[in-house]
Amino acid sequence: MTSTNPIFDIRGVNHLALVCKDMAKTVEFYRDILGMPLTKTIDFPEGRGQHFFFDIGNGDSLAFFWFPDAPEATPGVAAPAFLPTRGPFKSGHGSMNHIAFNVPAEKFDEYYERLQERGVEVTQVLNHDDSPKQSSADMHPGVFVRSVYFFDPDGICLEFASWTAELGDKHVAHDPMRADGTKAVGLIVKEALAKNDEAVIA
Repeated sequence: MTSTNPIFDIRGVNHLALVCKDMAKTVEFYRDILGMPLTKTIDFPEGRGQHFFFDIGNGDSLAFFWFPDAPEATPGVAAPAFLPTRGPFKSGHGSMNHIAFNVPAEKFDEYYERLQERGVEVTQVLNHDDSPKQSSADMHPGVFVRSVYFFDPDGICLEFASWTAELGDKHVAHDPMRADGTKAVGLIVKEALAKNDEAVIA
């Protein structure tokens, strides 16, 4: 599904900036294990820190700050304390829960094996579908994305993900929850149904 932003000509993610504890370990993981080219390094004046950029494809970058006096990590608040299927995957409001890197569907299984060969601890493959469990151990026509999750050296949750279905209006079928735990009924589903009706009429 392709869509157009009528207000701003936003062209994807320029960079996502995270914070690491050890820039050397971060370089070893992202450049040497995941193969992401290191494209820019910055040393801040007066020893205030560093800022390094890695190429993640499509002109997008993943960036890291290193600050000598940064607060310690807070798993379960700023990021998940566990990988999916291994414990609670929630994190706090305003946190970055995980980063999903898009990988080719035809290479997904090969990349899953390659991560393990390179010493990365990974979850089992999750074939996400619309079943009650929302995932399957096997591929089938209802799977819309495949995922595997792993942590970086700072406990940042990463994902390799491959779309296996073309998404469209039928995939937008749930009204969003409000802060008080109630659904904003009709905010999305009514609009999606109307679009589907218009498509049928057309």
